[in-house]
Amino acid sequence: MNDEHGVTEQFEAHRSHLRSVAYRMLGSWNEADDAVQESWIRLNRSDANGIENVGGWLTTVVSRVCLDMLRSRKARREESMEAQVIGQSLEEQAGGDPENEAIMADSIGVALLVVLGALNPEERIAFVLHDIFALPYAEIAPIVGRSEIAARQLASRARRRIQGAKPAASTDLNVQRRLVDSFLAAARKGDFDALLTVLDPSVVLRSDFKNVPNEVSGPRAVAEQLMGGGAKAAHAVIVNGDVGVVVSPGGQLLLVLALTYANGLIAGVEVISDTSRLKDLNLIELSE
Repeated sequence: MNDEHGVTEQFEAHRSHLRSVAYRMLGSWNEADDAVQESWIRLNRSDANGIENVGGWLTTVVSRVCLDMLRSRKARREESMEAQVIGQSLEEQAGGDPENEAIMADSIGVALLVVLGALNPEERIAFVLHDIFALPYAEIAPIVGRSEIAARQLASRARRRIQGAKPAASTDLNVQRRLVDSFLAAARKGDFDALLTVLDPSVVLRSDFKNVPNEVSGPRAVAEQLMGGGAKAAHAVIVNGDVGVVVSPGGQLLLVLALTYANGLIAGVEVISDTSRLKDLNLIELSE
């Protein structure tokens, strides 16, 4: 690896693996690509001839970059996978790329996404590297800045939290996701009758909009309120622990629909548009 071409070839040979590692750590393709790009910059700045195991070196670097990004989220009170790419649907994130679709299919279910978002950065890095990529604790320890025993404890604690949360959450969240997907599909098509099928007979919509009724009830009245022109900019996310909807034209967060569920249907819709309320919401990007 004594020339620029050789360095590039070595990096490209590991790019797919690095994207896979970064995506599972960050839950966002855009952020994953940023982390991989940073690892390329650092490789270019290093003495490549002195690196015996380029793949291991790059995995360490991209993991440390991801750890810094996760810590930055936490410092900004974004303690889970916030909607950094909130305007992207799952299909847009995968982009028709078989590699992306395969990673989505086998890595993070909706319930696991929520639990991973609740882990602290060090737990998350240790869990992903050991349980998904089988990296030994001796190699994980310097990445998270802990002893080997402490790294083992981080992964073990993360594992217990994930295993304890998945059975309780997975069914409810997956049902919610299917309802929201059906709701969005109906709204985008302007299919009023299809929208009615996902609303509970006692559904109530409340809104903080000024100069409009702040509460309406019944499927038809609620459906009329929801058939507005913002459906194309609407996407499913986790809103404070449940699947809800954000409307973000041009990537700018405009409003959130916080949904409640009963009897396998949408039973409540709270439309939140006030800026002071929006910034207090815990929004988690759905990447599965």
